[in-house]
Amino acid sequence: MAEGGTNRVKKYALADFQVGVDNVIFSVDTKNNRLLVLLVKRKKEPFIDRWSLPGTFVRQGESLENSAQRILAEKIRVKNLYLEQLYTFSEPNCHPRESPYSFGVRYLSVSYFALVRFEEAELIASEESNAAWLVVKKVPQLAFDHNKILEYGYRRLRNKLEYSPIAFDVLPDKFTLNEVYQLYCTVLGENFSDYSNFRAKLLKLGILSDTGVKVCRGAGRPASLYRFDAESFAPLKDKPLVFI
Repeated sequence: MAEGGTNRVKKYALADFQVGVDNVIFSVDTKNNRLLVLLVKRKKEPFIDRWSLPGTFVRQGESLENSAQRILAEKIRVKNLYLEQLYTFSEPNCHPRESPYSFGVRYLSVSYFALVRFEEAELIASEESNAAWLVVKKVPQLAFDHNKILEYGYRRLRNKLEYSPIAFDVLPDKFTLNEVYQLYCTVLGENFSDYSNFRAKLLKLGILSDTGVKVCRGAGRPASLYRFDAESFAPLKDKPLVFI
């Protein structure tokens, strides 16, 4: 083969990818008004003793979503959660495993983000887990490009709360309107909306059913318990909505 032909083969050679999954697992601590993220402290190089997002390589015969769910199941026990694929990070040389000696192997990171309630999510303690909840706004420099992934996940979470009902995947089956409001306040900040406007807008959407039951939770008058009405939401699923 001519020299020019050889160069063209090298120039357009197909990339050989190694695929990993990194999870951005958020928990909403409404009692203390904190948004937390689950991190693990690395016990080996690269980035030994540095915090990172919980991640794993995709196993043979395993789907990306199953891989993400495996990470969750290894780190926390939780009943109600929201899980969604976030983004695929594929920039060349973004991972220490890529080197001149890796024989062209590229690292592909498919990220997912999850949302849970702090009081419901139980950390699974083990020698291998080395996991802890850290306040999102106080996260230090993480290993790899995980600060970038975390920032992207935080933006997606805020946007999803504004136009989709993901909050109701995390809340109990029956909830008060104040519990919904407190979840939004914890993620978006206390100044995003006053309670009266939030309550009126949410009820106007017609996607909540009043159970007819009232409960006393703290000081004040008994509050009504509601349920998310999936059937009422179905016709609105593909329409532009504003929950706040």
